[in-house]
Amino acid sequence: MNVEQAPGPVAGQRLKPPLHAKACATFFLGFAALLIAIHLPYLKLPFHWDEAGQFVPAALDIFREGRFIPRSTVPNVHPPGLMALLALVWKIFGFSILASRLTMLIIASFGVLFAFLLAIRLARGTSGAPAFAAALFLIVSPVFYTQSMMVLLDMPAMVLTLLALLLFLDARFAACAAVCTALALVKETAITTPFVLAAWLWLREGRRRQALYFLAPAAALGTWLIVLRRATGHWLGNEEFAQFNVGAALEPFHMGFAFLARAWYLFAADGHFLGAIALFFGWRLLRGKEWSIVLLVAAAQLVLVTVFGGAELERYLLPVLPVLYSAFATAASIYSQRLRLASHAVLIALLVAGWFWNSPFPWPYEDNLAMVDFVRLQQSAAQYLEAYAPGARIASAWPFTDAVQYPDLGYVERPMKARKASGLHLTEIADLGPGSFDVLVMFVNKRPVRGSIIDVPLLRPFLRHYYDYEPQASPEEIREGLGYVPFKRWERHGQWIEIYVPEP
Repeated sequence: MNVEQAPGPVAGQRLKPPLHAKACATFFLGFAALLIAIHLPYLKLPFHWDEAGQFVPAALDIFREGRFIPRSTVPNVHPPGLMALLALVWKIFGFSILASRLTMLIIASFGVLFAFLLAIRLARGTSGAPAFAAALFLIVSPVFYTQSMMVLLDMPAMVLTLLALLLFLDARFAACAAVCTALALVKETAITTPFVLAAWLWLREGRRRQALYFLAPAAALGTWLIVLRRATGHWLGNEEFAQFNVGAALEPFHMGFAFLARAWYLFAADGHFLGAIALFFGWRLLRGKEWSIVLLVAAAQLVLVTVFGGAELERYLLPVLPVLYSAFATAASIYSQRLRLASHAVLIALLVAGWFWNSPFPWPYEDNLAMVDFVRLQQSAAQYLEAYAPGARIASAWPFTDAVQYPDLGYVERPMKARKASGLHLTEIADLGPGSFDVLVMFVNKRPVRGSIIDVPLLRPFLRHYYDYEPQASPEEIREGLGYVPFKRWERHGQWIEIYVPEP
């Protein structure tokens, strides 16, 4: 099949944008309306996990005290770009969960628009309106769906990466470097993007003056690291963060497992295997200068967030997903119209199913609506204790202890007393000391490995070492070891939370 290759930009040339400004505005409003509509039930959802533990407290420190090195949470390497933006929004509209979630949805809407515009460029000359398919794949992707409303760094990083690519492909190198500077101040791992773009200009096109523009992102990130080092004594903010995300992550077995997990997610999970089949037959359509640049940027980001980062979260791949979905949609142009529509329809159905269906692998709750179940369960227990035991000393583990201590997170109206155990194993709870708490709250904080597809003897020591996949204290252990018995329990789609009280 012959496919017309779009010419790359040449020196001094500004290519005609794929859509006029009015059309872009129309598409943006449409994408924003759709995203807000499908998230309406969750616009006031209390903050979840890393939102509550890192990014919202850090943003509140900027909002209330002008502190860019957090005081309310442990500082780490993450730059303050998103947190500063949220603080500005709160200055204008007041602090609220609603304002926070709407801000993130607006950012995500720009992401869909930029992904759509990029797909138009990349799929030029192919049939079947692949840009619409790519945008729809992104919107219904389970990770994008949940992350688009969450106060986390990866969605803004995706948006700025896409905008940088669009500007670079239009030969607007100074503007691209400016966007990359903002990108580096949102997510430190995104420094790969300006590095790849500078290397392309320097090595492939000989545009060394323009390549030097991309020193600005490195200078901005370097300045942040110096400020962080002076304030905390650590280049990455704290020693524990550095060890978990760099030291432990570089061990060979961990890296091998991480790359296998990435490959499974990108080319098999949530119906992605259908896109992988299309890539197998239609990879020849992904040729030309523009595809080379975009794929290099995506590959560099993929490698960096796979090699570094102890948690290996799927949200780190958000900047890669628009490129992946553009590739799926473009490669599928080799199919007949009927086969292409059928493949797209099944992929979309499987992606939507992924909102609700949990993989046999122990992926994080934030990858789909399991995140909502987790938050609602924590909210139910917190509100019950606030209503019926407001003065009780509550023993539990993070994040429930923060949920009952800090009303800003959306779980309670008044702060309550909490004793934080390092985990939910019996010894960790017992370390709090006998008689130091009145009630104990147990919950399932990660999908269990026991009985899953990776519950095999070879992997058990690895999972215990890196991911703490050890069974929590059982009711029998809690009764025998601590003298507490179950009192009230809530369940949602396989997750649960339970209040224990002293045995009569």
